[in-house]
Amino acid sequence: MNPTVAVFGILRFPPERVVEALPHLKQLVKETYRNDGCIAYDVAEDPFDPGLIRFSELWPDKESLDRHLQAPHIEPWRAAARSCGLLERKFTA
Repeated sequence: MNPTVAVFGILRFPPERVVEALPHLKQLVKETYRNDGCIAYDVAEDPFDPGLIRFSELWPDKESLDRHLQAPHIEPWRAAARSCGLLERKFTA
């Protein structure tokens, strides 16, 4: 399947709280692969900017991405991220 939508973004946490956020992020990615039709979801902490997590996603179409953003596992992830001190969230598709 050829992806038609690419998403690139960042999440910023206080550096000392990243380790607390990672299990929640891992669960998000797992659920996204399992339920939402995501082709690729890559996540990494920036080695030069502590607390900055970069992510990229590939989706088969805009409709799949739109459904993902409304999926049942998204709000629990957002709540967990806030509880881990999320400072910034930006992405572009």
